[in-house]
Amino acid sequence: MKKMVALSVVVVIFMMSMPIIVLLTATNVGALASAAVSLFDSPANASDAYEYGECTYWVALRRIQIGEPIPNTWGNAITWATRAAADGYQVDHVPSYGAIMQDPLAPGGLGHVAFVESVNPLTGAWKISEMNRVGWDEVDERIMPAQAASKYNFIHN
Repeated sequence: MKKMVALSVVVVIFMMSMPIIVLLTATNVGALASAAVSLFDSPANASDAYEYGECTYWVALRRIQIGEPIPNTWGNAITWATRAAADGYQVDHVPSYGAIMQDPLAPGGLGHVAFVESVNPLTGAWKISEMNRVGWDEVDERIMPAQAASKYNFIHN
């Protein structure tokens, strides 16, 4: 009977410690010095210079997801159209799937970028996904009217 109780206690302790073990393993807590990596603030790719939670991070990540990564040297959103053009990308006022929509007049002085998810062929309206417009590290989607395209730069391969 004592062996059964002891075994039950060991099993209960093990089961209760599983979430802690998983958390420590997943976040590398306890790893050597600065080797720890958070699950929630890693770059979109190993050489990504765009800060997690910002619009530039989201767009760089979406471009990687569709197999069309962009250089990691474009800086803040306000410089993206200029630097993209210098890197040979087409920059115009025509939305298309996979394009990067740049708003150089966004509040804050650093510009804003979003990813064009789709374009309605009948109305010309386009759907974007973006990060950090409604709140830091928050992704939202909007439908933009066709007549607004002239206010934005669109970066294409």
